Amino acid sequence: MRELSVVGGGVIGLSVAWRAAVRGHHVTVYDPEPGRGASWLAGGMLAPVTEAWPGEEDVLTLGEASLRRWPDFARDLAEEGVDPGLSPHGTLVVALDSADAGNLEMLAAYLAELGRDVERLTGREVRRTEAGVSGSVRSGLLVPGDLAVDNRRLLHALRHACGEHAVDFRHETVTDLEGLEGDVVLAAGAWTGRLHPALADAVRPLKGEILRLRPRRGCLPPPRRTVRAMVEGRPIYLVPREDGEVVLGATQYEAGFDETVTARGVRELLEGAERVLPGIAEYELVETAAGLRAASVDTMPFIGELGEGVFAATGHHRNGLLMAPVTADAAVAWLNGEPLPDEIAAAAPARRSKERV
Repeated sequence: MRELSVVGGGVIGLSVAWRAAVRGHHVTVYDPEPGRGASWLAGGMLAPVTEAWPGEEDVLTLGEASLRRWPDFARDLAEEGVDPGLSPHGTLVVALDSADAGNLEMLAAYLAELGRDVERLTGREVRRTEAGVSGSVRSGLLVPGDLAVDNRRLLHALRHACGEHAVDFRHETVTDLEGLEGDVVLAAGAWTGRLHPALADAVRPLKGEILRLRPRRGCLPPPRRTVRAMVEGRPIYLVPREDGEVVLGATQYEAGFDETVTARGVRELLEGAERVLPGIAEYELVETAAGLRAASVDTMPFIGELGEGVFAATGHHRNGLLMAPVTADAAVAWLNGEPLPDEIAAAAPARRSKERV
């Protein structure tokens, strides 16, 4: 049994802690509010295909490797006592104008070249797939392989699983690594760059705002699957929850560590959502919030050893929930002296040194 200190109690840190504790290690998690932060505000999309874009093939490969692990990851969590709420309904991506339709067609062609399973839909077929979609939608893509998870149920499940395996929680902020016991996994999200010089200019905060809405009596029901769109060049997503709520995002700003919700962000999200699902205008607005994603310099996370006894698990950008299983597997393999998963090779922190050369 080895001692492990995990700095950060979001989805990455909790996943690492749980998996390491299951393997018999003594784990301590350092976080002033475990289970909160950016993970608490995530949309919950597990969608590497619909996030894909030319030039980011390594990110797609890593995301798909983690997506394949998700069903077993969710099943194992449920067996610990709390079901994380995995949804298999896929993603519907829609276009509202000719420019957005052109971008959608480019994405479809790119994914077809890679052999990914997507189905092109006309506007009429989109509305047959999701009845509440606006009549102005021109076209769409249906991606049946994407999953989604209820992020808050997931965090509750991870906290419970950690408790089942005697993970110790220290409700404090780590500002340096002195005094931490044993090996260290850095999973402090946007703050990780402050904890190790190798990540100081490589991980930064990227602000995102989310809204939660709930249908009132007489409203059209929310969609069954995740709906994504580009509205006048701005991306939005709507992710349904089993309790009837809908998570709406995602603004994206370079704003440092500012976590305030702006009127502009709320307006843009609501206006975009109404363009896609007009009935949402009558929903109750139950929550507004802003969080800080941990963005890397190249959209690829940093997963790998930084130095003797220190492992990076950060910089996941929009894909923290998606990549939690593969990141946890990599961290536990490192801890046990086992080979790391092949798929994480492109995420090695050492790539930064090569870029500088």
